[in-house]
Amino acid sequence: MSDPKTIIDKIWEEHEILRDEGGTSLLYVSRHLAHDGSIHAFTFLEERGLTPRRPDRIFATPDHGTPTVSHDMADLTDPDQRRVVTALAANAKRHGFTHFGLGDRRQGIVHVVGPEQGISQPGLVIVCGDSHTSTHGGVGALAFGIGASEVMHVLATQTLWIKKPRTMRITIDGERPAGVTAKDIVLSIIAHIGANGGAGHAIEYAGSLIRSLDVEERLTVCNMSIEAGARSGMIAPDETTFEYLKGKPFAPGPEHWEAAVESWRALRTDEGAVFDREVRLDASQLTPMVTWGNSPEDALPITGRVPDPAQAKDDITRDAILRTLDYMGLTPGMALTDVTVDQVFIGSCTNSRIEDLRAAAAVAGRGRAVVPAMVSPGSSTVKAQAEAEGLDRIFRDAGFEWRESGCSMCVGMNGDLVASGKRCASTTNRNFRGRQGQGSRTHLMSPAMAAAAALTGRLSDVRDLG
Repeated sequence: MSDPKTIIDKIWEEHEILRDEGGTSLLYVSRHLAHDGSIHAFTFLEERGLTPRRPDRIFATPDHGTPTVSHDMADLTDPDQRRVVTALAANAKRHGFTHFGLGDRRQGIVHVVGPEQGISQPGLVIVCGDSHTSTHGGVGALAFGIGASEVMHVLATQTLWIKKPRTMRITIDGERPAGVTAKDIVLSIIAHIGANGGAGHAIEYAGSLIRSLDVEERLTVCNMSIEAGARSGMIAPDETTFEYLKGKPFAPGPEHWEAAVESWRALRTDEGAVFDREVRLDASQLTPMVTWGNSPEDALPITGRVPDPAQAKDDITRDAILRTLDYMGLTPGMALTDVTVDQVFIGSCTNSRIEDLRAAAAVAGRGRAVVPAMVSPGSSTVKAQAEAEGLDRIFRDAGFEWRESGCSMCVGMNGDLVASGKRCASTTNRNFRGRQGQGSRTHLMSPAMAAAAALTGRLSDVRDLG
C-alpha cells in the first residue's frame, strides 16, 4: 500500500517525466494557453529555428490589449497592441494551433475561455504566460503562470522544468451567509493568511462551503490564489464539475465521456494525506468584503473602518499604513461606507462570467448609476449569452456602459484607465498602485458590491439594497 497522497501529489506524479538531483521536476504540459502577450516567446522560438512541439495542445486568444469599444481592428489604434494581436493570429496560422481571434464569438479573456470551451479539464497540467492561470484549478486542473523563457521552453518541448511546490489545504466548513460571494470568500482568505501566506505552495481549497460553490465561483476563488502568494490553487472535481464540462466543445465527447469521468473521480486527496500547511476558516464568520489599501490582503468587511496607524502592532506596519492612506486619500477610522467612488468597473478574469453579470445586473436593475460604470464581459460567448438574457438592457437602462470582452481596465493596456487620483470600485484581482492607471485608486469587491457602488456613488453594503 502506498502512502496517502494529496490531489496535488497525484497530478504531479502523473505528469513528472524525471526529477534531477536538485529536486527539480521535468513536467509534461497538458495544455498551453497563449494570449497577445506571448509574442516574445514565439519570436525567441523562431530565432532558434524551432517550431512548437505540440500545436494541438496550444490554445490562444487575444485579451490583454484588445479594444472593448469594439472588436473591429480599426479600433485597435495602439501600434504595439495591434502588432501583438496581429502576430498571434499569424503564429496560429503558421503553426496550426487553435486561435480564437477578434471577431470569433469564442474570443475572450484566456482564463474565461479555457473553462467555458472545455479546454480546461480535471487532472491536467495547464500553463500560460499569465499569473492568473491558477483560475483553471477551479475545474480540478493543476494550473500556474510561467515566464517568457518558460513559455518558449514549453512551446519547443511541451515540457517544463519546475520545482514542486509545498502543499497547503484551506478548509472552510459551514453554510454561506447571505450576501457573501466567491469574491468575498477569497478576499477573506487572503486577509487571513496574508499576501505571502501561500508563498511556495500549491493550495487545495476544501470543506463543505467550497463544495457548495458552482464552477464559476470556484474559478473566482482559484483565480486569486496568486494574490495570496501561491503558485496555484485548485478544487477537487466532483459531480458539479462534470456537469459543467459535459457537452462543452473541447471536453471529451460521448464516446469517451464515461471513461473520462471515471478517471476524474479518482482525483481527490486520500484520507490521511499530509499537507505542509493546514488552514481552517468558519463560513459563518464570512461577510461582504472590500479592500482599502494597495494589496488584496488589505481587505475588510464592508461594515468596518479604515485602519488607524496609531493602533498598528509595530513601527513598520504603522509606516506602511500611513503611506497607503496617503496614496489612497483616506482618513484613519472613517467608515468604509463613507468612501466615495468616481467610477465602477465590472469585468476581468476574476469576475466577468455569466453568473457574475447576472449578480451585478440584479443590483443594477434597482436604480441608476450616479457615477460612470463599465461592464466588460469575459468572453464574446458570455456577452452573447448576457444579451440573449437581456442583461445588457438592464445595465444600459441603469446607465452602465456595455462593452466588448477583454482584460480591459484590470490591467489598463487597451486604454481603459482610471485617472490619477480617481477612485474605482472594481471586480478585478489587484489593487496595486498604478494597476488601473498612474495614480489610480482601486477598491476590490464582488460584482454585486460594485453594482451597488455605482448606484450609490460610494462603497456600499449590497445587503442594504435588499
